[in-house]
Parts: sequence; structure tokens; C-alpha cells
Amino acid sequence: MVTMPATVGAVLLVIALAVAVLARRERRRAAAAPAPEARRIEAAATRGMRDARLTARAFRSHGSAAGVSGLRGRDPGLWRL
Repeated sequence: MVTMPATVGAVLLVIALAVAVLARRERRRAAAAPAPEARRIEAAATRGMRDARLTARAFRSHGSAAGVSGLRGRDPGLWRL
């Protein structure tokens, strides 16, 4: 038969281990977090990739630069430079 103090002790041990694992993960994540400048550069690169993809799709759809210039009024995100 398992006594009440043993059960409470086991539950507390499991909770303590879970908290320790989460705290260690959080510390590692904070140490590995990129600097604010790196996050800004990554966000700009992501926007640039999205804009390049939209421009390429527009060229495929309309076939020429004249056709793409007609898209400027329809998609403001495409020409955000």
C-alpha cells in the first residue's frame, strides 16, 4: 500500500523535474536568441523574398514589363521599395 506522503512526494518530484527542464530550455532559448539587428535584417530579407516572388509571378502572368506596370495600382505590396 502506498502512503499519502509517498504519493505527495512523487507528485512534487515530477513537478520539480518538469519545472527544471522548462527553465533549462528557456535559458538556452534566451542565449541563442538573435540580436535585434539580426531580427530586423531577417524580417527585411523575408519581405524581399516575398516581393521577388510576387514580381516573378506578375512577369509570368503578364509576360512583359508593360504588363507588370499595369499591376502597380492593384497590388501596393508588390512595389513597396
